[in-house]
Amino acid sequence: MSERIELTKSDLAQQEKCMEDVRRMLLERYPNRQPLAFTHSYGCQQNVSDGEKIRGMLAEMGYGFTNQESEADCIIFNTCAVRENAEFRIYGNVGNLKRYKKQNPSLIIGLCGCMMQQEHVAKKIRESYPYVDLIFGTHAAHLLPSMMKKRLEGQKHVEEITPQDGVIVEDMPIRRDGTVKAWLPIMYGCDNFCTYCVVPYVRGRERSRRPERILDEVRQLASQGYKEIMLLGQNVNSYGKGLEEPVDFTQLLRQIDEVEGDFRVRFMTSHPKDCTREMIDTIAQSKKLCHHIHLPVQSGSDRILRLMNRHYDTEKYLGLIEYAKEKIPDLTLSSDIIVGFPGETYEDFCATLDLVRKVEYDFLFTFIYSKRVGTKAAQMDDPVPASEKSKWFRELLSVQSEISQKRCEKLIGSVQQVLVDGPAREGTGRVGGKSGGNITVEFPGDASLTGQMVHVRITEAHNWGVIGERQE
Repeated sequence: MSERIELTKSDLAQQEKCMEDVRRMLLERYPNRQPLAFTHSYGCQQNVSDGEKIRGMLAEMGYGFTNQESEADCIIFNTCAVRENAEFRIYGNVGNLKRYKKQNPSLIIGLCGCMMQQEHVAKKIRESYPYVDLIFGTHAAHLLPSMMKKRLEGQKHVEEITPQDGVIVEDMPIRRDGTVKAWLPIMYGCDNFCTYCVVPYVRGRERSRRPERILDEVRQLASQGYKEIMLLGQNVNSYGKGLEEPVDFTQLLRQIDEVEGDFRVRFMTSHPKDCTREMIDTIAQSKKLCHHIHLPVQSGSDRILRLMNRHYDTEKYLGLIEYAKEKIPDLTLSSDIIVGFPGETYEDFCATLDLVRKVEYDFLFTFIYSKRVGTKAAQMDDPVPASEKSKWFRELLSVQSEISQKRCEKLIGSVQQVLVDGPAREGTGRVGGKSGGNITVEFPGDASLTGQMVHVRITEAHNWGVIGERQE
């Protein structure tokens, strides 16, 4: 566990001064218009939340925003390092920016996030994409204002990749992407070191925000009319480690549940080794916590779980699931599963299928194993060909599709409270949103319902979700 360090008031004041300086410089550079920024965050919800803070700082520095890269005076990609395909896509997109730099030499291009926290990636960017102006890792996002100032003052390449674990940064500006759902990080980093995962190396060790700061933010979001708050952490239910006054995740959930306001609460991503019966009891007894648990199992083979360094076995996992279903009858469950981990046999994979059938998840997030530089799994023998892994993957999807269909059919006739996200697929005449159980629900309606909580009686089931009719 790393030492928990908060950004000092002096450090914060320094960045605020840099934001003022950048705003002044941009007014001089663009006297007749507001400069525009384009940002994009790849990957997980934590990255999206980080992206909202980047946009908040850019707004304070004087930027407006555009959805078109070709219109931007500043482009920042917030990168993801969890899977190889995501990295390839980001490299391709960065390559496409070269033409915009040629058209607009004053364009500032920045890359940040998990990929940039890895030295071999930063080296590749320096050597292969020299037109990138800013490179900063996950632990240095709050330094964006000072980096922008250096670049505008004439420094050609500005880089901040500290190897230390990041600080806890409070009171930085934020520009949220929506007005209905809000991301709320409660902790950062991970101490688990699963052998396939690069997160502890790019996000650092676990460190938790103080509960009073979290509760203040919940109250603020509730007063602003947000209807759903998602608590975020790489390992959210290990919250509380390193705090001066111990508060664990369950205690924090109870405190949040007591905050006044008409909103509901979700959380992710939780780790089975830190999932307790007390946590399940708290969800069952709460007023605001959604009756949905995302509990990544990754594999149904105890041998593979040991190789993954997951710190639980299938017996413990299934025991938690059984207890949760008993205590929360309308519970919905989701999970992450990796197919084709190094050394996995078809027998191991079949154990995963057996577990999926026993649990009957409402939906799954499934992935074929992706080798990550610096992880222990990257050094393991991996004899199964990609074609065979793809075959297993399709088999898993087929099994889960049948289960999802069956689970959704059980909702027919029930009335679900749905937070409307907006219009559903074009041409359907329906709007869609999520139930408290995180099930996709569509029903006839128009965009004016977006952001409202409505009751929907379910009439039709599919493997992707359900369709119903609004109950007035």
